[in-house]
Order: sequence, then C-alpha cells, then structure tokens
Amino acid sequence: MEARVAVLEQIASSTQAALERIERGQAALGTELRAEMEDLRAEFRADMRDLRVSTRQDFYWLFGVMLAGFTGLLGVMAHGFRWL
Repeated sequence: MEARVAVLEQIASSTQAALERIERGQAALGTELRAEMEDLRAEFRADMRDLRVSTRQDFYWLFGVMLAGFTGLLGVMAHGFRWL
C-alpha cells in the first residue's frame, strides 16, 4: 500500500511541476503576444493615417481637375452658342 501511495505522490509532484512550467510558458507567451500586438496596432495606426492623408490629397487633386474640366467645357459651350 505504501508503494502505491508513493507512486501517486510522485505522479502528483511531477504533474505539479509540469503545470508550473506550462503556466510560466503561458505567461511569457502572453507578454510577448501583448508586445507584438501593440507594435502591430501602432503600425496599423500609422498606415491608416498615411492612407487618410493620401486619400485627401487625391480627392483635392481630382476635384481640381474636374472643376477645370467643367470650366473648360462651359467655355467651349459658351463660345459655340456665341455667348462669348
């Protein structure tokens, strides 16, 4: 009976040690994952900021080109109808 109890105690202690190693590994992995997610989040924010600036500049350029085109078209139409 003593031998069985000793075997069970050995299994319990090895299981305890394995669980402690797993917990330490999980804690280290969680810390590493948080740091990596923060880096990705910062990179994503910077990329989105750049995209907004680029989109805004493209919109202003396109709006200017359209305005110039419409003005030119109105000038041609006014000349054709002999308004000018």
